[in-house]
Amino acid sequence: MKITIVGIGKVGYTVTEELSSEGHDVTIIDRSTQVIRDTTGNIDVIGICGSGTNRAVLDEANIKDCDLLIALTGIDETNLLCCLLAKQMGAKETIARIRGKDFYDNPELLENTIGLSMSVNPELEAAEDIKRVLEFPAAKSVDVFAKGMIDLVSFTVEDGSLLSGKTVKGYFASAKERSLICAVRRGNDVYIPDGDFKFEMGDVVAALVPRDEINDFFKNIGLPMNIVKNVMIIGGGAIAMHLAGDLVESGKKVTIVEKDALKAQNISYQLPAVNVICGDGTNRALLLEEGISDMDAVICLTGFDEENIVLSLFARSLDPAIKTVTKVNKIVFHELMRTLDVGSVVYPKYITSNRLLRYVRIKQKHVMSNLETLTRIIDNTVEALEFKVGENSKLLGQTLREMKLKPSVLIGCINRDGNTFIPHGDDVVKAGDFVVVVTTLSGISDFDEIRA
Repeated sequence: MKITIVGIGKVGYTVTEELSSEGHDVTIIDRSTQVIRDTTGNIDVIGICGSGTNRAVLDEANIKDCDLLIALTGIDETNLLCCLLAKQMGAKETIARIRGKDFYDNPELLENTIGLSMSVNPELEAAEDIKRVLEFPAAKSVDVFAKGMIDLVSFTVEDGSLLSGKTVKGYFASAKERSLICAVRRGNDVYIPDGDFKFEMGDVVAALVPRDEINDFFKNIGLPMNIVKNVMIIGGGAIAMHLAGDLVESGKKVTIVEKDALKAQNISYQLPAVNVICGDGTNRALLLEEGISDMDAVICLTGFDEENIVLSLFARSLDPAIKTVTKVNKIVFHELMRTLDVGSVVYPKYITSNRLLRYVRIKQKHVMSNLETLTRIIDNTVEALEFKVGENSKLLGQTLREMKLKPSVLIGCINRDGNTFIPHGDDVVKAGDFVVVVTTLSGISDFDEIRA
């Protein structure tokens, strides 16, 4: 596909890198000459310096032949105007980053008047991810499939875990709850494990588990099931605002620490039920005075990755039972994060890029793909995809045992007529099924592409 991306910040760069790596013809537009130079120096894309709301710039980008324009600047109005102009000039599809509540609460304006194909809100989506993790604190991450009936949860095999030293089939053959181990990261290696795979302490494991059995699953493998009631959020940005409002509505007590006085005042006006502290979140004495050691969860959302990492480590040093969530943007910290006990890690730019990748994979075929959901887990190294099986699939009628699949591909669960189950070797896939596939391969956009 021919794709134009306007606005190359953290999210824009990540999306550019992902789409280019999947073979798309990408053109980027940004006002900064340095940004264009740096991006085109690292990624094989065409760069144009200028404004995405300038017709001459869009014309230079050959927008009339563009299959998809994605506007990701930091200003909603700029993104909307860019998309409107692009549609008028011939772009087939447009997507805009939208933060303002007035805009994303008015889908008819975005879709019918401006003609957006989709809008993305990285901060809102990051808040949703954090909410799911707080619901199951033993998990590092939680992703939803089968219309909320089954979740893909990841966790660490800790010292004393009932899994340590056992094989997959050795433990799960007798497990009471339904579950399927889908992927394991050990050091820098990632595996789609078979039944003989033996767990070791420190492994990061991803498992498909029905939503109503997750608590039993974690209890049975020896992970603590603490209930989160008191939450401290350090940093009062957009993610914090979305998250705090939802947590208060669910009955949780929330404290936000924000050092900017005006921002702290605005938060207290907009969220009167939240305890807002105006102060430096890196001040140890302040955090102790405000009861950080008594919190069930500490969410570190400052604008600096280094601060978030240190704050999470500090909270964990006070009480290892505290659930910590750390926001990270810089790719350079990936390797470091694997060696540190910072709890759950949220990468807002990857959440957005995953949504956009799913959309592009669906649209890159002349007919609609059967891809329903796409997410990446275990530091973006494993893809979990949900497909709706079509009537012409070449895999219909075959048992899982008979299927010849590509290496590192696992069929994880099947949702059939509203009933979700973990399939066995004698189960078959039927037309209309929703099937979750987990793989270390990249670029799969159709169910039949998992065939060898």
